[in-house]
Amino acid sequence: MNPNANTVSVADAAEFCALVTEELGVALTPQDLDRPLDDFPEWDSVYLLRLVTVVESVTGRRIPVADLIEAATFRQMHEAAVRA
Repeated sequence: MNPNANTVSVADAAEFCALVTEELGVALTPQDLDRPLDDFPEWDSVYLLRLVTVVESVTGRRIPVADLIEAATFRQMHEAAVRA
């Protein structure tokens, strides 16, 4: 990771939702966090990789991709991002 990267917190669920919406174009609200990823027809592995890239870029931390691959909901993805 770039040590000079600007760091942004994604600890707050609303901030995580805003990041997904703004950076990936997937409309996500805190109320959607527990919905299965299958409820989002646009969600696929390419979006997953983009999410990893975006979160790592804004936080300056590496995200464990395996945790995100196993996630069934955005809440689980958010929790993985917070743990990183």
